[in-house]
Amino acid sequence: MPSRRPKLLSSSRPRPLNRIAKATSRTPTLSAKKGRSLIRAFHTLRKQHAAALVAGDGKKATEYEAQMDALGGLEAYQKASLNGQGKERGGDSSGVLVGWLSKGAATELGSGTGKRKRAADPNGVEKQRNVRRVLEVGCLSTTNAVSKMRGVHMDRLDLHSQDAQIEQQDFMQRPIPTDESKKYDVVSLSLVLNYVPDAEGKGEMLRRTCEFLRKPNHEVQEEEEEANTEEELYPCLFLVLPAPCVHNSRYLDEAHLARIMNSLGYSLIRQKLSSKLTYTLWRWDGWEASSKQKFNKEELKPGGARNNFCIVLK
Repeated sequence: MPSRRPKLLSSSRPRPLNRIAKATSRTPTLSAKKGRSLIRAFHTLRKQHAAALVAGDGKKATEYEAQMDALGGLEAYQKASLNGQGKERGGDSSGVLVGWLSKGAATELGSGTGKRKRAADPNGVEKQRNVRRVLEVGCLSTTNAVSKMRGVHMDRLDLHSQDAQIEQQDFMQRPIPTDESKKYDVVSLSLVLNYVPDAEGKGEMLRRTCEFLRKPNHEVQEEEEEANTEEELYPCLFLVLPAPCVHNSRYLDEAHLARIMNSLGYSLIRQKLSSKLTYTLWRWDGWEASSKQKFNKEELKPGGARNNFCIVLK
């Protein structure tokens, strides 16, 4: 698959200030209501800041940066996000992933690139695999549910790490593994894609996830065949988005998201919708399954009350 120079998340995501970090570290735990309010305000300012940068309006961009700093900067945003992951608030989205993976067999939803069949493993690669490799992008906690799974090797990334066990790195800059043994069984993008400010950048991030997943140990088949073993879940992408991004957007709905993901070689095998979030698990069937389609910004559902969340694939 030809590679394109990815846009960097760090080019549009504001950096936290040390002065603000010290102040927020003494701030007591936010209430759930205040935390959600801070997150919404920060998201709005971030989008306005990104738009100002695209328009070349440095003055406006600086004003939005100042407003984000006044809220506590990225440090405060991360604290609010982490606070929302507490068990008492049911906020750890990785718990859904663990539930799906631990059950082993997936329920086919019929929106993929084809059904799959186990291929021969002449080199015994699968027999040598003692652990599942998981890459968590935008990680805020080293004690979430997926980190506690047995037989899992975790690599954790965040743009502004708050923990020594979380590597500070832009996913769009992370070197693509050339050794198959260094690739992953699972890539997690939980409330990460919605942080990418532009539609094309979202598409680039989704495409890039494929480069980090190990080669599928199966053959894509046209005939129906249910996935009924743990192995048939892998490799996969765990994608979590705010529910309105999929269910109240002018430019995206479930069917269109499936078309985009299918074009990258993904098949939807699990999904869950809550009042606030949409959780999906996508098995990757390999580049061979990809139609290499392009998806432009196209209005699907007009309406003044809808949002502008959009994914573009070039």
